[in-house]
Amino acid sequence: MGKRSKIPIKSKQEIEKMREAGKVASDVLQATAAFIEAGKTTREVDHFAKDYMEKLGVKSAFYNYRSFPGYTCISMNEEVVHGIGGDRVIVEGDLVKLDVGIKRQGWIGDNALTVPVGKINGEQKRLIAVTEESLFVAISKARAGQPLHDLCASVEEFVTRFGFTVVRDLVGHGVGRQLHEEPQVPNYRPPGKSPILKPGMILAIEPMINAGVGTVDWLDDGWTVSTSDRRPSSHFEHTVLITEDEPEILTWRPRTALPEQLGIPPFQ
Repeated sequence: MGKRSKIPIKSKQEIEKMREAGKVASDVLQATAAFIEAGKTTREVDHFAKDYMEKLGVKSAFYNYRSFPGYTCISMNEEVVHGIGGDRVIVEGDLVKLDVGIKRQGWIGDNALTVPVGKINGEQKRLIAVTEESLFVAISKARAGQPLHDLCASVEEFVTRFGFTVVRDLVGHGVGRQLHEEPQVPNYRPPGKSPILKPGMILAIEPMINAGVGTVDWLDDGWTVSTSDRRPSSHFEHTVLITEDEPEILTWRPRTALPEQLGIPPFQ
């Protein structure tokens, strides 16, 4: 990790392009999340996002990426990430993981959240709240001069307090002109020497948290990743800029869950 290639440092002009891409990615994610409701198919959700991207003059960063057939990733309940929109009808009690990446003027914004459909149970509520809070715990570590591995480790250290597990087979990543750039950003402390965070680095931080075991299976479509025990999973993601001071969330949106349910103050 960190030895394969140099971690890109964005210039002021490039950072401004990433701010614009991040804002649009957040707009698409929020609009599409609001469109989700019981009775709609996941394909309808995917096509809503496609049409909304076209309206804003941007393209999906996911469509045809390594031959991925969807415009967004829509993953249901026990599905962790990389679900493909199709004929499945969304029903009350579902957890819909929605991941949106857009490309604007050659730059990518990447973000995700978990949408509860109607009434959900207590475990689902806790899972969503803990996952989203773990994202903000990690973001609080996204500071210049700090080891990347401390940021990574903070996710697992936080979620295990609540009995949840991190997915180790999938990681966050750098993002910029490419959807996946250096460095890898796992949700646990990886072995070896850690890169040091520097101003101008941009990370897609994305906790993928399971209610049960942390192991996963790839389904027959070759893309969708499911929890091995088929218990629920939750996913949240922001694109985050390392600055000279506080981390800047380029894909800012209002929070989904209520961290006060956990008895802890939210990260601001």
